[in-house]
Amino acid sequence: MIHVLVAEDQSAVRAGLVLILRSAPDIEVVGEAADGERAVELARELRPDLVLMDVQMPRLDGVSATRQIVAEGVADVLVLTTFDLDEYVFGALRAGAAGFLLKNAEARDLLEAVRTVARGEGIVAPAVTRRLIAEFAAGPVRKAKADPAVLDGLTRREREVLSCVGQGLSNAGIAERLQMAEGTVKTHVSRLLAKLELRSRVQAAVLAQELGI
Repeated sequence: MIHVLVAEDQSAVRAGLVLILRSAPDIEVVGEAADGERAVELARELRPDLVLMDVQMPRLDGVSATRQIVAEGVADVLVLTTFDLDEYVFGALRAGAAGFLLKNAEARDLLEAVRTVARGEGIVAPAVTRRLIAEFAAGPVRKAKADPAVLDGLTRREREVLSCVGQGLSNAGIAERLQMAEGTVKTHVSRLLAKLELRSRVQAAVLAQELGI
């Protein structure tokens, strides 16, 4: 069972998200929050598998809430956003968000996104992720370009896996591309995240794009 905390300030939108999530037999909504501060409080208290987090919320914005939740290792965060992208989304990525989901996503896409993040695969929808990465990794809000030297500690295989992550491939997609077991891919991803001192798979994807690998 995947335990989810829903953080969304608009009550109608939040109710809709909860209704969709509760329609799935493998997902349980354990709490709801109407602002960022409450989201952090409930995440600490309930220890959900993931928090479905709106970016713009009162009292404490979604980026700051994401940063606190990820830094404390309380839960993964799946950020709700739109294609009208702004610095908030980039901030959420830097804060360690595990993935991004469009607010107008279909119900089936919402459920699959939750399951994807729960499996430890932060890239939710490759098309969406590639657009996020392309806009923010190359945009004016990007921080200084990454130093290629950060890759020196990776093995050849880990670099290949990182390249695939940067292309938005899932573990299954990487396994097929590189002709290896899916479990082996997960191991490589975990190791390269640790070596690169990254919080999430999405951050690894941005790094791969920045370095052009």
